[in-house]
Amino acid sequence: MRPAELKSLLEAKRALIDRKLAEILPESREPGSRVIAAMRYSLFAGGKRLRPILCLLGAEVCGARGEDFLLFACGLECLHTYSLIHDDLPAMDDDDLRRGKPTCHRAFDEATAILAGDGLQALAFELFSHPDLLQSTSPERLLRALHLVARAAGIHGMVVGQMADLLAEDRPISREELAYIHRHKTAALISASVVSGGLLGGGEEEALYALKRYGEALGLAFQIVDDILDITGDEKELGKPVGSDERRKKATYPALVGLDQARLMAQNLVEEALEALSSFGEEAQPLRALARYILSRKN
Repeated sequence: MRPAELKSLLEAKRALIDRKLAEILPESREPGSRVIAAMRYSLFAGGKRLRPILCLLGAEVCGARGEDFLLFACGLECLHTYSLIHDDLPAMDDDDLRRGKPTCHRAFDEATAILAGDGLQALAFELFSHPDLLQSTSPERLLRALHLVARAAGIHGMVVGQMADLLAEDRPISREELAYIHRHKTAALISASVVSGGLLGGGEEEALYALKRYGEALGLAFQIVDDILDITGDEKELGKPVGSDERRKKATYPALVGLDQARLMAQNLVEEALEALSSFGEEAQPLRALARYILSRKN
């Protein structure tokens, strides 16, 4: 798949997801609607929609129609956005900008931001368990997908990864500890996104295992590239100040092994992701192209 074809595909998927998210979370004027405004502010701040797109592609590579699982995919974006809102809080990473805009707690206030994150997390699980999904998949597969994502979001994934990341600041750590942080904080949900799509789409165990390997390697590569861009990226394209990781003395691969070695590690991980898809045919071309894109992305 050529870069222009991938770009067109990603734009179409992103537009589909954005329309559904707007339908799921419309503007409100009821009492307490300030939290809905904050949820919408962060949800529509210009994200790449990587996780829901992976879910749709995971279903399609297993022979299903991705759009049938749009509700589940949108739940993944709600879950991801909640994590960003909370990560940006003063008690966590204390960031002022996200995607070129003031972070949620800066645009509103801390209490509203906390509630917006809580609201998006709850909305995510409302979408994951939506009865309409049973028109396209079995209750057993839906339950497995929901369980998989819940594990990736909690103490087996993002939550414990964020805790380990905070504890690693301003002290020397090993490559093993840094790999643990990245696997849990970032790669767990990325992997769960593509595997949940495969599950919902009727994928057999061999295909699901391949998607798991793909997602884990892709997620690690994504995080390493993120860390590299924090040093070498353009502030306007990134939507946030460069060098923030170094200022906060966060644990990153460039800091641990240097830029050149970090780039090599990202390249090797992309090769691992591509190798994991070797049992698939042409139907996996979008996933392959997406893995290659990770290395060249600018934001």
